Formats: sequence, C-alpha cells, structure tokens
Amino acid sequence: MTQHYENFPVASFLLPRRLRHPVGIIYTFARQADDFADEGDLDDATRLALLDGFRAELNHIAAGSQPETALFRQLAEIIAEYQLPVSLFHDLLDAFSQDVSKKRYAHFGEVMDYCRRSANPVGRLLLHLYGATDSRNLAYSDAICSSLQLINFLQDVAIDYRKDRIYLPQDEMEKHRITEDQIARGDSGGAWGMYMLAQIERARRMLQAGAPLGKILPGRIGLEMRMIIMGGESILRKLHKSRGSVFSQRPVLKAGDWAYMLYRAIRAK
Repeated sequence: MTQHYENFPVASFLLPRRLRHPVGIIYTFARQADDFADEGDLDDATRLALLDGFRAELNHIAAGSQPETALFRQLAEIIAEYQLPVSLFHDLLDAFSQDVSKKRYAHFGEVMDYCRRSANPVGRLLLHLYGATDSRNLAYSDAICSSLQLINFLQDVAIDYRKDRIYLPQDEMEKHRITEDQIARGDSGGAWGMYMLAQIERARRMLQAGAPLGKILPGRIGLEMRMIIMGGESILRKLHKSRGSVFSQRPVLKAGDWAYMLYRAIRAK
C-alpha cells in the first residue's frame, strides 16, 4: 500500500483547523504501521511482531487502560472524543500484516477484500471525524477509497513487484496472457495496454460511483474531498494516455495538476 497515504489529507490547509490534529494522529498511526510492513530490511517475523505491538496498544485503548506509548495515548484521546471505532484501526493492521504474508491475489474479489481493510477504514475514520457517517456517505467513501487503492496498484506495478508483490488479479492476468516475467522485464508490449485499460476503466467507474460525496460534505471538508477525487481522476487520465505503460513513466501529480484540481474543486461546489 505504499504511496496510498499520499491521498490522506494530513495537515492540509483545506481542512478545518480543529480537525488537523486528529487527522495527523490517525495518519501517523497508519504511516508507522505501513512502514513496519514495507520499509527497511526487517525479516517477516519482526514486521509481524511490530504490528502485534500496535494491536496490543489498541487493546489497551479498547479495555480502557493506559497505552504504553505517546502516540497511542494521543490516539486514545481522539478515539474517545470522536467515538472512533477501534475496529477500523484493527482492519488497517490486518491489511498491513497481509502485505507481509500474502504476495499474490487470485481474483478481483480478493483484491477488494484487501481494499476493504487497507483503504476503506481511512475514509470511514474521516467521516467519523466529520460527523457524517450515514450509510450513504459510508458507501460513497468506500467506493472512493477502494478506487484510490486500485489506482495506486496500477501506478506501482513495478515498485510492488520489486517487493515480490502483485496486486493485479491473477486470473485476469492469465486471461490476457500477462506473465510475471513480463512485469519483471518491464515490458508493456503485447496485451499489456488492453489489460491495463480494462483495469483503469474499472477503477474510474468505482471512483465516479463515490464522487457525489464531494458535494454532500460541506465547506472545506467537501472541497478537500473533491480535491482527493480529482487527484484520482488525474492519475487515471495519465494512466489512460500512456495505456498503462507504468514501467517507463509512473504517473504523478505535478504543480500544474494541483492548481487545475483546486480550480475545478472550487467551481464544482
């Protein structure tokens, strides 16, 4: 899930000031746990042990006892203040642990199950902070967050492969005769473009399904959400233009993209 938290609006000037601290604490939790699964040269047992340490701290919070670390003492405060479900933090830890132990995904259902725990909790936590957790908003948020995770997978095929991970559905790869050797070579020939365009279109439909949330949420929160959605749309356009040739030109957002996104987000109110 590397780079997924680029979409997390930590310390964003668009956020109301009152929410910047709790968003920053949640981001720090997610970023540190993600690093346990991804960064450095730790062996798998050590990575899983570190994540279990975070689980133990969450269990302290759930039991009403004092966490051992400063981060979790701050997390306990915002969980209590905003009534955040501790289960959502456990879902994130489960996804990070899965990154350590599971390297391939047989079909799209498995990918979406991963998104349900790796990405969707972020949006749901933000909605709890915003006080906007009706069932419609949660469904829109899940669609946005899952699509952003899928977009990240498409951006980072080469990066993930270097970590011995492939998040693309194996059955769909086989159908298009895409092999792991082709990914290893960074070869975007053959059916790669057609395969990636199908992946891009599916992620776009999912993002569009959640897009109404950007107009439902009020004020600066809604503007922030529209910016996040437009960021996903911008990456998808870049992916489509290159027909998914991510080995030579990984799409990223540049200064001009951010300016245009902000212009569109303001006008789309």
